[in-house]
Amino acid sequence: MSAPEESLDLARVAGQAAADKLAEEVIGLDVSELVVITDVFLVCSGDSERQVSAIADGVEEALLKERRRKPLRREGERDARWVLLDYGDIVIHVQHAEDRAFYALERLWRDAPVIDLQIDEGRPA
Repeated sequence: MSAPEESLDLARVAGQAAADKLAEEVIGLDVSELVVITDVFLVCSGDSERQVSAIADGVEEALLKERRRKPLRREGERDARWVLLDYGDIVIHVQHAEDRAFYALERLWRDAPVIDLQIDEGRPA
C-alpha cells in the first residue's frame, strides 16, 4: 500500500513550486509504510538562507492557491537553514545545501520508495 492519491497530489504541487524557486534535488519519499504521522516527506534544498526562505514561501503560497491548504505548523524560518512545513499528510523539509548533506534525510529514509513528482523543469516560474 502506498500513500493516498491526495498526499501524492500535494507532494507534486509542492515539488513543482520548490522547483520553480530553483530548489535543488527535489525528492518525494513515500513514508506511509514507515511512520504513522504522515504519508510523504518532500525534501529539497537551497544554496543560501534567503533561497531556503523563498522556496518555503513559494511552496506555502502554491499549496494555498492551488489546493487551499495551509500548513499546520511552520518551523525554522528564523534561521532559514531548515524550514519545515507540516501539512499533516505531507511534511516538507527545505534545507540549506550544507545541512542537507550533513543530515542526509534520504539516507535515513532509504527504505521509503521515491515518488515520481512529475516536475516540469522547463515551466516558467
